[in-house]
Amino acid sequence: MQQRSAAATAAEADAVAVARGRATGAPEVRGEHTHSEPPMPPVKTVVQRSSVRGQILDALRTALVSGELVPGEVYSAPVLGDRFGVSATPVREAMQQLAIEGAVEVVPNRGFRVVERGSRELAELAEVRALIEVPVMLRLARTVPAECWAALLPLAEETVRAASSGCAAVYAESDRAFHRAVLALSGNEQLVRITEDLHRRSQWPLVSGPVLHGRANLVADAAEHTALLEALIARDLDVVRALVSEHFAGAA
Repeated sequence: MQQRSAAATAAEADAVAVARGRATGAPEVRGEHTHSEPPMPPVKTVVQRSSVRGQILDALRTALVSGELVPGEVYSAPVLGDRFGVSATPVREAMQQLAIEGAVEVVPNRGFRVVERGSRELAELAEVRALIEVPVMLRLARTVPAECWAALLPLAEETVRAASSGCAAVYAESDRAFHRAVLALSGNEQLVRITEDLHRRSQWPLVSGPVLHGRANLVADAAEHTALLEALIARDLDVVRALVSEHFAGAA
């Protein structure tokens, strides 16, 4: 799991505190067979026993975004548990959460298959996000004081650093943190929760590979965050409108 910088974390905390809940309740799948599965490299980080399920869920999400969990492949809880050095139970619980989110699907007596997604689904997610987020952003551009936007600059800078790493999983986390903090200024927790779910789904890999390919694309996407804040601080609504529209068009 990746760690954000202290400055970025503090900026997000100063901007807003967003309560987040996790859904549970999918039936457990047991007795998965472990043969004929693609090999998984060992994890260097030792998982702490506290909040094991949450740590495993974060690790699986990272593996999903990076393409380490391959679309169409089936993974069993025992094999993944061995990889993370934990029992199969917290892995099953984490995978059940991913099944609720639509990232994987249950394969009875075998485990969980990573959902295969195409470019059309990605375009649909970008369209839905734009329909929700663009009007909100334009409203916030007219009402939020410049100092509130300035407080988010460390988060925008963190996305640039994350993009420079060239790792899609590292960038995905910082990208969500930035968008979450911006939309949280609306004061609408349901909006934040729904848009973050859509955002996370848009970061899952396509059948052909990760959504964003290469360091250059990541850096270009991150640069739009800084440019957006600069326009918001200057209250240049025309530039804000153009930037948010282009940002979602690029995501499609």
